[in-house]
Amino acid sequence: MNKGPLLAAVLAGATVALVVVGTIWPVPSAAAWAGRGSLVHSSSTPEAAVANLGEEIRTNAWDKAYASFANKGEFTEQEFIHSVTGAYPSLLTYSLISDVETRPIHASDNEAQVDLKLHWATVVGTSARTFHLNVVKNGDQWQPDWPFVKEPAVPPQVIPVNYLRWDVIYRGPGDDWGAQDAEAPHVRIIDMHPVERADGVVILGELLNEDVVPAYVSVGATLLSKNQSPIATEDCFDKISHILLPKQTTPFLIKFPNVSLSQVGSIRMTPISTLVAASADPVVEISDEQLHPAPGASLTGQLINQSGQIVNVAHVLGTFYDKNGQVVWVADQYVDSALLPQIPVPFSIHIPEDLAKNVSTQRTVLATYSSGGSQ
Repeated sequence: MNKGPLLAAVLAGATVALVVVGTIWPVPSAAAWAGRGSLVHSSSTPEAAVANLGEEIRTNAWDKAYASFANKGEFTEQEFIHSVTGAYPSLLTYSLISDVETRPIHASDNEAQVDLKLHWATVVGTSARTFHLNVVKNGDQWQPDWPFVKEPAVPPQVIPVNYLRWDVIYRGPGDDWGAQDAEAPHVRIIDMHPVERADGVVILGELLNEDVVPAYVSVGATLLSKNQSPIATEDCFDKISHILLPKQTTPFLIKFPNVSLSQVGSIRMTPISTLVAASADPVVEISDEQLHPAPGASLTGQLINQSGQIVNVAHVLGTFYDKNGQVVWVADQYVDSALLPQIPVPFSIHIPEDLAKNVSTQRTVLATYSSGGSQ
């Protein structure tokens, strides 16, 4: 007896039945994956209301998020979106929210406080922002108040521009300038030493552009064993300021995961430099710097954009020294909002607790990226 047609009919019927069941009673995760909604729960508790809000923000369901607010009459939907992602292009503009956390702080019968923490996955690592929400009871449901703060407006003004600028003219295909274009800038490592951390070996140091032209710089390192065979090679990706004007210094930090310092016999360092066009603008002032001891050891301060350009991405690098002037640690922070002219923006750089007691002084440098001037 040929069972093929019967088996095909049974499989087809089972498939249709499963599709019908899945359509009528979808699994929550499948519904979210299919774009039919996120894992939304009833807003019968303050934490659930905030969890729903976090998922709506994560999936860019801005209209649903805005509609859930008890105080939405105080701001528009667009103002709400700008308060999360920024009104101007910034690091968060090119990032996605990877995770949402909620943490209840206090609750009564009709009011509660819940923290909403959003984690962004960016090209330079994770970035997190915490919003402190007041949640109020409306009937049998809870509604969050959004902690809206109106963004400061940049007043019309004229900012005089007076800064150094270096342009580079490269050899064209018809030019006979010899074998090469302009010589690469002279750079030099002025400090370097390895330290061992829980996750491996870290090389700390500083690099100086000792030339009279700007340079794009990087640093590579190869760990060699006692018999001089290579163990691993790494370079410096983001713990460095890549554009150095003449006579400027940048810190650098290179990580070698899962390597012990006892394995290392020597280190081969490779500074790299390329001639680039650059300018001393935008000028950003670093002010109100303070070193905070452990617990919660950190360097805090403010960035004030003194130019007429909008700085879309600001990268703050802190170099921490002991009393003898040796580099103890290098840490950084990418500021997740744009720097508008004359508007202070805070920064905070974490210092490992076990190293904070050795820090005597610090130096802060800033790298910036601007997609265009202010309009």
